[in-house]
Amino acid sequence: MNRSHLVLQAKISIDRGSKSFALASKLFRKHIRERVWMLYAWCRQCDDLADGQDHGHGMSAVQDPKRTIAAMRMLTTRAIGGEKTGKPAFDALGIVAQECQLPKYLASDVIDGFALDADEWQPDSEEDLFQYCYHVAGAVGCMMAIIMGIPTGDDETLDRACDLGLAFQLSNIARDITEDAEAGRCYIPRQWLAEMRIDPDNIMDAARRPALIELVDRLCTLSESYEASARIGAARLPFRSRWAVLAAAGIYGDIARMVKTSAGQSLEKRVVTSKSSKIHWVTKGFGQAIFKPRHKERTGLWSRTRHQI
Repeated sequence: MNRSHLVLQAKISIDRGSKSFALASKLFRKHIRERVWMLYAWCRQCDDLADGQDHGHGMSAVQDPKRTIAAMRMLTTRAIGGEKTGKPAFDALGIVAQECQLPKYLASDVIDGFALDADEWQPDSEEDLFQYCYHVAGAVGCMMAIIMGIPTGDDETLDRACDLGLAFQLSNIARDITEDAEAGRCYIPRQWLAEMRIDPDNIMDAARRPALIELVDRLCTLSESYEASARIGAARLPFRSRWAVLAAAGIYGDIARMVKTSAGQSLEKRVVTSKSSKIHWVTKGFGQAIFKPRHKERTGLWSRTRHQI
């Protein structure tokens, strides 16, 4: 496929896979919007392959997860190296990598997150939790920032971009506690569970529901902290990109806010944001993009440059 066909396929992917990101992406300038779509298509394809899904829906067992991860790495390496793979999502990544000089290690870091899931890994500590969130979302935030024109050596801004990915993933984890438990997964650190006397093999125990709700609230509070940090970093982006990022931050941040105010109801029914609330954040994001926030240091926040699994 040529570039225009890959862009079209990527647009179809984001429209099917995420209404929130699809809406926010429309705010970018055309060349950045296309690259964002193509990066999303690669992320979505990798996630679907790892979890046996179709655009994030219908999780099913993967026959040989380690072999799947190995194939994912091979196709990604070939695509970033400039080879045609015959797989639209991977070829789309290859185009973005060539146009934006994306560092190879970031794509590898994302795949490392899928490898952790393939190994049925669970975080022991809060640091482990953040390391996982970096792999599956924070590294993508860094790639997005580079697509928007941030130099690869600007660690301060890339850290803020990573923060937005961390915020998004913490929101996902808080929202999907029940769905993950049904799939045999748990991303709440074992140390947190022990602190609240929750059995890691039975986190949905009704007798410990109040304690679980406290941990869900803790995830949401952390998400809000990293969203706030990311908003400061967004001030360094061009206006259209800043608007899109702030709109996405608000739309996705609402997930954590709704989970937190649900008083445990999110464990019974999956939280979703309405179309009107998404449009609200597009409008509000425009105003926020005009007035840059006061700078605040990232003191106390997790850093991607200081931690390795």
